[in-house]
Amino acid sequence: MASIEELEKKIKELEKRVQALEDIEEIKNLQKTYGYYLEHWMADEIVDLFSDSPEAAVIIARGKFKGKEGIRRWFYWGLNKEEALKLRTLNPYFLHQVMQLSGVVHLDPDGNRAKGRWYGFGPVAIPTPSGRLKAGFMNGIYECEYIKENGKWKILKMHWYKRFLAPFNSWVEPEKRTEPTEGMVLDPNIYKPDERGEERNLYPSAFVPPFHYRHPVTNKEVQTPNIEFDRDKYRWYYQVWF
Repeated sequence: MASIEELEKKIKELEKRVQALEDIEEIKNLQKTYGYYLEHWMADEIVDLFSDSPEAAVIIARGKFKGKEGIRRWFYWGLNKEEALKLRTLNPYFLHQVMQLSGVVHLDPDGNRAKGRWYGFGPVAIPTPSGRLKAGFMNGIYECEYIKENGKWKILKMHWYKRFLAPFNSWVEPEKRTEPTEGMVLDPNIYKPDERGEERNLYPSAFVPPFHYRHPVTNKEVQTPNIEFDRDKYRWYYQVWF
C-alpha cells in the first residue's frame, strides 16, 4: 500500500494539474470575452481586460501602444471618450466581429504567466473620415501573453498580425460604402503609437508570425521563414487599409 507521504504527493500533483486546467480555461474565456467586446468596440471594457503592469502593450501594424494609457489611446483611436463612443460603440453601422478561433494556450512553469495563439476572423464595417464605411472580412493571428494579478488572469501583451482585410459590401447599403482607396487613419498627430511598427505580414506575404511554443510532438523550436518584405512594393495595401 502507498504511504501517507506518497498519497499526499499524489494529491498535490493532482491539485496542480487541476489548477493548470482551470487557469487555461480562464485564459480562454478571457480571450473570447475580448472578442465579444471588440465586436462593438467597447473600449472601457476591453482596456479593463489588460494588466496594470507597465509591460502591458498592444502591438499592431502602426506600432506599439504601451501601458494602460497607450492601450486606451489605441482603443479610443486618439479621440476623447464622447467622440469615440459616437464613432464606434454607439454607431449602428459599426461592426468588428473578429472571432477568436483555434486557441492554443501554454502556462509558464510558475503558473503566473501564460502565452496563447489565436486566429482572428470575421466581418467588419469601419467608419472612415468621410463618414462612409469600409466593409470586409478581416483575417489574422494573435500572439498574446497573459499574467495573473491578484488571482485574476489579464492580458499582458497582445500582438495582432493582420493578414488581410478583403472588401465585401453586401450588408452595407451602396450609398454608405467607402471608395476602395479611402484609408481609415484619423489624425496621425493624435492617434499614434509609442513605437513605430514595421508591418511584414499583410497579404501578399509569406511571413509567418513567430510561434511562442515548440512543436507538440517533436519538441523542436518551429523555425518560421525569414521573409524580406518590400514595404514600398506593396504601398497600395497600406494606403488602402491604414
